Amino acid sequence: MGSRTPNHSYQDRKDDGIQQSIANSGGEPSGSHLSRDGDGCLGDGAAADDSDDDAEAGVAPLDASNSPKTATEAQKKKKKKKKSKKKKTPLQQSWPPRVPLDDIYPSGDFAEGEIQHYTKIATSTAEQRYLARIHEQADENFLKNYRKAAEVHRQARKWAQEFAKPGQTLINIAEGIEDTVRALLANSGLETGDCLKSGMGFPTGLCLNNETAHYTPNPGHKDVVLKYEDVMKVDFGVHINGWIVDSAFTMHFDPTYDNLIAAAKDATNTGIKETGIDVRICDISAAIQEAMESYEVEIKGKTFPVKSVKNITAHNIAQWHIHAGKSIPFIKNKDQTKLEEGEVIAIETFGTTGRGWLADDDGIYGYSLIQDAPLSVNLPLHSAKKLHKTIRENFSTIPFCRRYLERLGVERYLAGMNSLVSNGIVEAYKPLVDSDGSYTAQFEHTLLLREQHKEVLSRGDDY
Repeated sequence: MGSRTPNHSYQDRKDDGIQQSIANSGGEPSGSHLSRDGDGCLGDGAAADDSDDDAEAGVAPLDASNSPKTATEAQKKKKKKKKSKKKKTPLQQSWPPRVPLDDIYPSGDFAEGEIQHYTKIATSTAEQRYLARIHEQADENFLKNYRKAAEVHRQARKWAQEFAKPGQTLINIAEGIEDTVRALLANSGLETGDCLKSGMGFPTGLCLNNETAHYTPNPGHKDVVLKYEDVMKVDFGVHINGWIVDSAFTMHFDPTYDNLIAAAKDATNTGIKETGIDVRICDISAAIQEAMESYEVEIKGKTFPVKSVKNITAHNIAQWHIHAGKSIPFIKNKDQTKLEEGEVIAIETFGTTGRGWLADDDGIYGYSLIQDAPLSVNLPLHSAKKLHKTIRENFSTIPFCRRYLERLGVERYLAGMNSLVSNGIVEAYKPLVDSDGSYTAQFEHTLLLREQHKEVLSRGDDY
């Protein structure tokens, strides 16, 4: 989920990039311990029959004591057949994916992400490294949960890549992704507080053509049908205990746009390669722009250079915060800020055949509770107070959309929501669009900067 550069919600916030308290947003969630691992078991062996091997018939005399050889044969130990156990069969995923991952991996050993070694030697102080390690040790489930969330993302997007074909509506694609994520997490998110344990990291983004970021189908929208000539950005997040895997890809069906998609993928992989401990943001940005703008695409006989989008950025992630304060543009800049050990970074890029400058489009993508908003506020509408409580108890500072509210049974909330926005309690996000007739593409991965290497958590066989 891209972070918009000018006046964006998290641009000017200071965050430690590692552990974020949510005291101002309704408290820490419960139920953060999730256990999973290994191969599933459908059953265990059957008892084997015991059979006796009697002494050979007609050999033993009436007085066995007079025949030692025969007595020995008569006293042979009974032999038992070895118990035969049924072979343990790993539990298989259904299609569409609906078997919870904890049932498939009951002891919690999910595959680690792609390991990449740093291209530059880190020079962080001993104190910074110590604090980063303390953070990881303090939450023993931190890495396990992140790897689980990444596996959920991989399985959900695999389904989406097969399901999303010309003729499907965007609402069916979005709800299919979200239903898959919730099923794999074994958490429907319908009870108060359940969405804080695990669920969507932000509303599923499905952006067509020049619609570049932050669009999701919402109640009241006219159904949008995917067409053969469309270029669709698919951007969704999965969170466990507030730690978000943020990953995105672009789908297209017409080979006309192959180079545009290749440019965004190459730029993202270049950014990942350059990212590391003590690496300056300006150096990552310059490498991204060079990779992106080495491509061009021919559309209807006209050649367009692929440009980096200027006013949306990659970003770091903190607990409960999809944009945690650091921004990595896709164009050259002079930002000398260094990345630090232990940080979670979402490296994403957007390429375009248009102007490369995004404007607000009509409608609302979603909302999020502002980090520093007070818990107790004097609001003019009772509906606003009630809605504020619902948001704090179910989403905290995780972004959400109108569809998510209506799943919880919330009704007649628009006036209350407008009141929360106007009073600085909730931030609203609008869709972002490039110039008419242009096409944009996006790729994104979440990675963890570990002491010896970086782990690309969301990497898969697809991208």
